[in-house]
Amino acid sequence: MQLSDAMHLFNEGRNVQSYRLLGAHPDATGTVFRVWAPNAVAVAVVGDFNGWDGDADPMHCLGGGGVWEARVASARPGSLYRFEITCQNGGGRVRKSDPYARGFELRPGSAARVAGPSQHVWRDAVWMTRRAAWDWLHAPVNIYELHAGSWMRHPDGSPYRWPELAERLIPYALQQGYTHLELLPITEHPLDESWGYQTTGYFAPTSRYGSPDELRAFIDACHQAGLGVLLDWVPGHFPQDDWALARYDGTALYEHADPRLGVHADWGTHIFNYGRHEVRSFLLSSAHWWLAEFHFDGLRVDAVASMLYLDYSRRPGEWLPNRFGGRENLEAIDFLRDLNTLVHGEFPGALTLAEESTAWPQVSRPAYTGGLGFSMKWSMGWMNDSLRYFRRDPVHRRWHHDELTFGQMYAYSENFVLPLSHDEVVHGKGSLFGKMPGDDWRRRAQLRLLLAWQACTPGKKLMFMGGEFGQVREWSEARELDWTLLADVGHAGIQRLSADLNHLYRDLPSLHEQDFEPAGFEWIDCHDSEHSVLAWLRVARDGRFVVVLANFTPAPCSDYRIGVPRAGIYQEILNSDSAHYGGSNLGNGGRLEAVEGAWMNRPASLVANLPPLAVVILQPV
Repeated sequence: MQLSDAMHLFNEGRNVQSYRLLGAHPDATGTVFRVWAPNAVAVAVVGDFNGWDGDADPMHCLGGGGVWEARVASARPGSLYRFEITCQNGGGRVRKSDPYARGFELRPGSAARVAGPSQHVWRDAVWMTRRAAWDWLHAPVNIYELHAGSWMRHPDGSPYRWPELAERLIPYALQQGYTHLELLPITEHPLDESWGYQTTGYFAPTSRYGSPDELRAFIDACHQAGLGVLLDWVPGHFPQDDWALARYDGTALYEHADPRLGVHADWGTHIFNYGRHEVRSFLLSSAHWWLAEFHFDGLRVDAVASMLYLDYSRRPGEWLPNRFGGRENLEAIDFLRDLNTLVHGEFPGALTLAEESTAWPQVSRPAYTGGLGFSMKWSMGWMNDSLRYFRRDPVHRRWHHDELTFGQMYAYSENFVLPLSHDEVVHGKGSLFGKMPGDDWRRRAQLRLLLAWQACTPGKKLMFMGGEFGQVREWSEARELDWTLLADVGHAGIQRLSADLNHLYRDLPSLHEQDFEPAGFEWIDCHDSEHSVLAWLRVARDGRFVVVLANFTPAPCSDYRIGVPRAGIYQEILNSDSAHYGGSNLGNGGRLEAVEGAWMNRPASLVANLPPLAVVILQPV
């Protein structure tokens, strides 16, 4: 593409590969630098190649689009640099990082680094071809969400690099039965405690865990092993660091000038100006960069609700309505539709997942039908209701039966992911294990019950690291998970159950084929609040089914009769109370017989023993 054409598209908000135009581009004769700073009086490149001298390498403006350019012969791959911007009206000079930088120095440094072309040779062609034809709507999707810096660490406390994660994490995820990894933001960020959610480098993988090519090799290895990799991506806000995007050329450039539109008071961050064309090009290009250059299999988009509503977390008088007088952020809505149209159009099989916590309609419906266009939406309602119920002492659960059953009233209004995410195990909320009431035995049993409840409920699955083995302490980004817990038979049992549930979900069409369709689920009995028992069917597209029985109290239920679709032998294919998982080993001897005779509006019935705080899954032989 000609430079003039690239600039024209950039200024119109339609250049989705503006990383080819802007940033640092080394070649045989040096490096070409370009930066968008339309209100600057002057711009210069400063770096370790010119002694950080603001007079050594001035840039010139390319026409009227606000893009500045300079070629610096002494700048090479690996060189550190910034842009020195002279502001209008006596605003002085500010030194800024490159918004399009492809690398940064390791924290606490914040200078950009010139990146050379990738040397990685991709070997995931089979995976990418399969992905393009993948029917994800009817396939198992089970996501292991993790923070790369605290999953596992060296004895000295330093985080693993990408090659070490590949060696240990990939076999673990496969053993546990996950289909995808989801990385908390690995876009460059200055503060460890932000977990990556306050991004300063939208085109740069963080230097904490290795080089860009080491990240590419990690994703490549995941693909060759059969694992997808999703990126947690943050287009909703950015930090106020004075060396980064904030007031980039001395004016509000990437953000709104009015704090009623441009500031998230809760998070101390700026909100992107989605109505500005060049900002749209920036964000769309960031999404394109990660999917094209790193082969990520999709984006989990953070804080979508904060983008959709102009009055998000604001009191009256603290926000400005849209041009129709409403509270909807019309420019953000258009941006999200453009984003999803781009991803689904140019990267077949790639997913977009919305963390959206309100009742906004059609989040996961196509943009051309009026939806936002996401592949899936996190079901915050299911998560909140389920965890609220599980926190209750079992003696009180009979009065709150609807907290488990209500979700089926809206379960098919969106393509839902059922998340047990990092947000539920931080900021004083405790771990999943810690939310369970009672002594350690009951806590372990109830966590096993929660894992089975998630696995058998319609919707794709997401688990934050540590939940799969009953991490006891609240998660901290400053230390690795408490892997020593696996020396305890109870926690090892939780991990075994998690793996068996994941493999069962993946292997049984009845548990995943119709996650998004009402035909994939039928209540057998959702009214037995007295015993806090639920019974339901999960059904495949060809009619095959499993029976799920769940007892949410510590009192076993003997000789419990339920209706089933047909008579015959049923095999007990999973019992979360098995001694193999650390349970009391109460069950049904592996097999049950259903007999003819109407019961619960079904043509046959069977009598089962329901173990305490447990799920039993039955499959007709």
